[in-house]
Amino acid sequence: MTDSDSPRKDPYQVLARKYRPETFADLVGQEAMVRTLKNAFAADRIAQAFIMTGIRGTGKTTTARIIAKGMNCVGPDGNGGPTTDPCGKCDPCRKIMSGSFMDVLELDAASSTGVDNIRELNQMANTRPAEGRYKIFIIDEVHMLSTGAFNALLKTLEEPPAHTKFILATTEIRKVPVTVLSRCQRFDLRRIEPEDMIGLLRRIANSETAEITDEALALITRAAEGSARDATSLLDQAISHGAGETSADQVRAMLGLADRGRVLDLYEMIMRGDAAAALTELSAQYAGGADPLAVLRDLAEITHWVSVVKITPDAAEDPTIGPDERARGVSLAERLPMRAMTRMWQMLLKALEEVSVAPNAMMAAEMAVIRLTHVAELPSPEDLLRKLKDTPRPPDGPNGGGGGNGGWWLRTRAGHGRACGGRGASAYARPVRAAGGTFGPGPAHAIGGPLRRSGQRRGDQPGPGARDRTGAGPLPDLRSRGRTDPRQPRRQAAGRGRSRRAPDRLPPRRHRIRPGRQCTWQSCPASARPVGNVDRQQVGNHPRQCRRR
Repeated sequence: MTDSDSPRKDPYQVLARKYRPETFADLVGQEAMVRTLKNAFAADRIAQAFIMTGIRGTGKTTTARIIAKGMNCVGPDGNGGPTTDPCGKCDPCRKIMSGSFMDVLELDAASSTGVDNIRELNQMANTRPAEGRYKIFIIDEVHMLSTGAFNALLKTLEEPPAHTKFILATTEIRKVPVTVLSRCQRFDLRRIEPEDMIGLLRRIANSETAEITDEALALITRAAEGSARDATSLLDQAISHGAGETSADQVRAMLGLADRGRVLDLYEMIMRGDAAAALTELSAQYAGGADPLAVLRDLAEITHWVSVVKITPDAAEDPTIGPDERARGVSLAERLPMRAMTRMWQMLLKALEEVSVAPNAMMAAEMAVIRLTHVAELPSPEDLLRKLKDTPRPPDGPNGGGGGNGGWWLRTRAGHGRACGGRGASAYARPVRAAGGTFGPGPAHAIGGPLRRSGQRRGDQPGPGARDRTGAGPLPDLRSRGRTDPRQPRRQAAGRGRSRRAPDRLPPRRHRIRPGRQCTWQSCPASARPVGNVDRQQVGNHPRQCRRR
């Protein structure tokens, strides 16, 4: 028997295509949409255009093909009408599923985005069907069309011929113009619930005579995130990986996941603040093949789940979670405070960003674990308040202030000084040297200068009982030099035969201040200095009366 005489074996077909739903009864988790479409077909209220939206792998294109089959199905006897239960045996049903039906055109908007493609579509929409009852256009990923293409489609979409129907599918409904949405009936396809997904995977595994554990199916369901196509593709890979019998450990190794129990151990070590044990456990999981980014994602997922269980205990009844993990999660929710878990959630989100862009993911993950363990030891605000209340107040200084330097004098905006302790100082005050004391800390932007009594000459010391100009109180023995007022306008030096340069840009030069003149500016820094030479650069920013010495 030669090779040409041997029976030809059909090529292998992936599970996602082999078990693709062919009727509305086969759709999983979309009961609301199925009920609406069945009622519309029964009442002969079929819209001119539909738009399907949802995440990947929930059945948007599959639903469009089922609608196309139902509208063109003629039944086994050839006398049937539009139905929601296509027979799958008539010629239109078989050709539509194989993609060879002339009156059902599928357009990929990702590769046909221009106006010319939509113009050709408009011309074909005006022609009569060649084989079926309706001419149906399925536009997948419709949000990829250009603005001009959307505008060219509007008129045909609003008033198509009676024999033409449009079915649009997209994963980005926000990118579709409102003018298009208003001309279509919209159906939002939901994520498939974990219970329905596990049942679907179990039926497929039984049909393929593959042995796979329930825990392995739960891991696949969790990784699929509600997408039936992703779940069936992962199941196909897991069956090949297991070679007949697939366990949960094999699925973890295939997906690069860490053991869920070990991730819970790592979570408890972090919440205890045991950095050494947490780093050891992370290194062991990394040596076992776990991805550091996947470990941090599992930690974030556990943090979210435990937080939700703490608020709503019914959330623990998740079919994708085993009994041991459920018991540990409930115990953690009872022991851990919500403030610590929310703080860990925020830091894990930041750590995921750092690990994803770091040149060495393991190093970034270790640094993230170290930060998490140290933050777990921080006290709560209630504990800090309680500690502050229990701490005795330090004794007052010798001058009545709370500081240890005997208090200091503060210059305020009003131009008068007041004695202050270590607390309660004005934000606009700055410390100056008090008699027998030291400089105290104060803001560097304070405005004001030293004080002297009315009629006092520069260089003279205030006598006992001297008061300042405002009469606010006795003056201290001041030897500090104040700052110039930043609000004072800067004046340029004018002179015959000289360039008009700003005084602060003149070269430093010694300048004599005559002792017989008294400056009328209260904040003049020369008034607190002994009579002598001062830099002209310093005097240059003073008022006019001071520069004309």
